[in-house]
Amino acid sequence: MRLVVEQSAARWYMREMELTSGDHLRIFVRLGGSGSVQPGYSLGVMKDTPRNPGLHQVVEGITFYMEDDNLWFLDEKDLYLRFNDHEDDILMEIG
Repeated sequence: MRLVVEQSAARWYMREMELTSGDHLRIFVRLGGSGSVQPGYSLGVMKDTPRNPGLHQVVEGITFYMEDDNLWFLDEKDLYLRFNDHEDDILMEIG
């Protein structure tokens, strides 16, 4: 199980969320949404301070992470954060 963040995705988050090197971006499980491996749940993001990260990757100086107690959502799969330049948006893919 891995967290893989493309450099272009990290730059998008930096721009959209006004992040700077040294910031932390938590990926968390939230109730609702669709298109995930866990029906009725989806992923959200927020600037936060890590407490017990289970996965993390540093890109462009930003630490992207998921807390250990949210890893059940991935069902032992990898999480990819990719930038979609046609829609100027992020794709979160689990596979």
